[in-house]
Amino acid sequence: MNLYPLLRPLLFSLDPETAHEVTLKLLNITHRSGLASWVYPKIGDKPVNVMGLTFKNPVGLAAGMDKNGDYIDALAAIGFGFIEIGTVTPRPQPGNPKPRLFRLPEHNAIINRMGFNNSGIDHLLHQVAHTRYTGVLGINIGKNFDTPIANAADDYLIGLRKAYPHASYITINISSPNTQNLRQLQQGDEIKNLIALLKEEQLKLQQEHGRYVPLVIKIAPDLSDDEISHIARLLLEYAIDGVIATNTTVARDRIAGHKLANEAGGLSGAPVKAKSTYIVRALAAELNGKIPIIAAGGILSAEDAQEKLAAGASLVQVYSGLIYRGPALVKDIVQGLDGL
Repeated sequence: MNLYPLLRPLLFSLDPETAHEVTLKLLNITHRSGLASWVYPKIGDKPVNVMGLTFKNPVGLAAGMDKNGDYIDALAAIGFGFIEIGTVTPRPQPGNPKPRLFRLPEHNAIINRMGFNNSGIDHLLHQVAHTRYTGVLGINIGKNFDTPIANAADDYLIGLRKAYPHASYITINISSPNTQNLRQLQQGDEIKNLIALLKEEQLKLQQEHGRYVPLVIKIAPDLSDDEISHIARLLLEYAIDGVIATNTTVARDRIAGHKLANEAGGLSGAPVKAKSTYIVRALAAELNGKIPIIAAGGILSAEDAQEKLAAGASLVQVYSGLIYRGPALVKDIVQGLDGL
């Protein structure tokens, strides 16, 4: 039963951040009350093997919805093929001042400048330890806002070491536009040094824990062709296990003239679709099937998901699409891929 069309006007009458919190609590109540199987459509398995992992289906939840891992079981009940939690930082931090989340319904879009608001990695790992979820779980890690960019690697190493025993894969977020200078880590020697360090640590942790946890890099949609090529060469050189394309965009050309167009932050949803697909296609050409791509950005239908897969992605992730389409989006995509 799809109740979301009835709930959406009520949720959209609330401040976006409040609506986000209310939605998660409603999902939790639905799960805990045993109503999930009645409310959410049944999704048949459509297994996909990527990065040495078996995903129940190719549609995942992108990072940002559940930054602290507080709602893993409730979100799993929707039927995602995998769930990515975070972005989480070594220490708790409040994020940027409010308001910091904005809806643009005319464009099926969101602008956010949350700034990695989270309760810290120790809290997240406590939540992971108490979940019943047994599917593929990604943990997305970032740096604290007050850690100098020159010392960013220290924060990523802390996150990698702590998350490693608990994650199916670990995502390195160097592409959020909402932490000052963070995207600098995607450029030149900065990204090379960071990737080399993290890959070396991953191999040490493999020996220590007796299991290999894939390492994934999440990149921005605002990269030049030269930057895409540079990153692709480094991913291949250091045998990084996957890449997520993409994060949110700082471009505003697709929402020019909108009253919120000048709000700082990352733009997601339908306006980023074309940019994200371009990055997926360009990466696919560079990587030549040697490293899988997880596509995110502007996926609001099965057709949108198919566009990403046709461009070269192996998996897709949704977030803003859920805000506009609701939980039924997951089933629509999984089932729709059969007929496309």
